[in-house]
Amino acid sequence: MLALVNTPTKQTAVELRDVAEPEAAADEVIVAIQAFSLNRGELYLLKSRPEGWRPGQDIAGIVVQTAADGSGPGEGTRIVGLVDSAGWAQRVAVSTKRLAVLPDTVSFAAAATLPVAGRTALRMVRLGGSLLGRRVLITGAAGGVGRFAVQLAALAGAEVTGIVGRPERAAGLRELGAAAVITDIQEADGLFDLILESVGGSSLAAAVRLVAPEGTIIVFGNTSGEDTTINFQSFVGHQGARLTPFFSYLSGSPASFGIDLASLVSLIEEGKLKPHIGLEESWHKLGQTLAALRDRRVNGKAVFHTA
Repeated sequence: MLALVNTPTKQTAVELRDVAEPEAAADEVIVAIQAFSLNRGELYLLKSRPEGWRPGQDIAGIVVQTAADGSGPGEGTRIVGLVDSAGWAQRVAVSTKRLAVLPDTVSFAAAATLPVAGRTALRMVRLGGSLLGRRVLITGAAGGVGRFAVQLAALAGAEVTGIVGRPERAAGLRELGAAAVITDIQEADGLFDLILESVGGSSLAAAVRLVAPEGTIIVFGNTSGEDTTINFQSFVGHQGARLTPFFSYLSGSPASFGIDLASLVSLIEEGKLKPHIGLEESWHKLGQTLAALRDRRVNGKAVFHTA
């Protein structure tokens, strides 16, 4: 079968090659992949992983081989799933605990945006507790995680302020539920009960000054690449607030992955959650689009089709 493999010393960074067919464990199905999406973390992995490593986590496709232990969906079932790697391929083995069945009304492209970005947003919003009538601040609001987080926080009843790096990246965020959209965290007005912070550096330091007493800052990235210096005095007036890191691959039990995906799929089916696909292409063009993704010229998720 064909798969994209890492070629860090070459200009395109990935190359389509013939590879061995996947071998399934007893609790895994084999899926013929129809679409997959790319996450920002994978851009960094392409640089750090060796020649021949096979990337890919977010997949959507059709079950072509059922699990030997009898768990999971049957052959021919449409699914969305999360794998640790090797998802940029024609076929992949997926744990039956890390997938959800797709109704015909949800496209493979929409589903492929969910596993990492959608689930990260869902888990972080849940960590914020009851958000009805609360104020939420989201940095990187135009990104894959950010757009999902804006919608999920608004669905939970929060007043959401989104922060974007450039004015043009604000497009569509108010329609997704943001009450306000700004381009600098220094423009944020008042205190926030939940802050989802992905920039790091001075942005994270500013977040400490903006968190409400008993509020929560969840750190899920450091796109600036900067260290953060926080003055102890910044905590004055914010008693009881907490700062916690979030790592999607450590969040929840193994069984929770499929449950979370099913919840997100249901929200899409009900019209309450709208994946934003900023780029949709054939996987043959993935190598050519990496520069646009690295330079943040793509708003939302990038989805690639294998057919």
